[in-house]
Amino acid sequence: MAVQPTPDRPLAGVLWMLFTGANFVAVTAIVKHIGASVPAAEAAFLRYALGLVFLLPMLKAFRAPISKRGLALFGVRGAVHTLGVLLWFYAMTKLPLAEVTAMNYLSPVYVTIGAALFLGETLALRRILAVGVALCGALIILRPGFREISDGHVAMLGTALFFAVSYLIAKAMSAEASPAVIVGMLSVTVTIGLAPFAWAVWVPPTGAQLGWLFLVACFATAGHFTMTLAFQAAPVTVTQPVTFLQLVWAVSLGALVFGEPVDGWVVLGGAVIMGAVSFITWREHRLKRRALTPVDLATKV
Repeated sequence: MAVQPTPDRPLAGVLWMLFTGANFVAVTAIVKHIGASVPAAEAAFLRYALGLVFLLPMLKAFRAPISKRGLALFGVRGAVHTLGVLLWFYAMTKLPLAEVTAMNYLSPVYVTIGAALFLGETLALRRILAVGVALCGALIILRPGFREISDGHVAMLGTALFFAVSYLIAKAMSAEASPAVIVGMLSVTVTIGLAPFAWAVWVPPTGAQLGWLFLVACFATAGHFTMTLAFQAAPVTVTQPVTFLQLVWAVSLGALVFGEPVDGWVVLGGAVIMGAVSFITWREHRLKRRALTPVDLATKV
C-alpha cells in the first residue's frame, strides 16, 4: 500500500516559522546584550561548548561508521564554520541588530553562486538576475562612498560567505550521513576549532554570563528544531517569506531595547535581498527541481 504524502498545513508552517524567527532574534539580542564584556572568540566557544549538552539524544546516530572522505569533509566544514561563527560574534559587537540580520540574508545568494560553480547546477537567467538584485540590496545596506564601511560590515560579508561554504559541504554530505550526525559533527568540530581562539583571549566569565550564553545555545537549538517543523508542515514558498519578520523584529528590538536608530536604508536593502531569495525559491518550487539555495535564512550559530 502506497504511503500517502503528508498534507500541507500552511498555517502550522507559518506559526512554526514565527517561533523560529523569535528564537533567532533572541539569540542576536542576548549576544548583543553581552556585548564586548566577553571577548567574541570566548563567547562563541562557550556558546558551542555549553550547547554540547543537546548532543546527548543524538549519541546513537554516531555508531554508524564514517568514511575517510566524510571525516575530511566534516573537518573542513568545522574549520570554515568556525571562522563564520567568529566573524558573526565579532560583528555583533560592532553593528546594530538590524544590519547583522539584514546582511545574514546574503548567505543563500552565495550558496546559489557556489552551487553553480562547484555542484554543477545550471544558473538560469532568472536566477542570475535575482542574484544581481540581491547584491544590489547589499550595496543599499553598505552604501560604499556614502558612509564608512566598518570592520563589522566586512566581518558580516565574510560570515555569510563562510556559512554558505559550510552549507554546501553539508549538502554534499547529506547523501552519506544522517542529519543528526551532520549537526552533531558540526557542533563538535566547531567547539574544537574555537578552543584555541578562546584560550588566546580568555577572561574568566561570571555565572551570569555563562547563563546568558547557555540561553543562546538553547534558543539556537530551539530555532533549528522549530524551523524543521515548519518545513515539514508547509512548502518553503509559504514559510520563507515569514523569515523577513526577523528583520522587522531586529529593527524594533534594536530601537526599543538598545537605543539603536532605525536605518531605512538597511530595512530597504534587507527587503531587496529577501525578495530576491524568495523569488529564487519560488522558481525552484515551480520548476520542481531540488532547491540548492538554503531555505533557512536564520542565524547559523
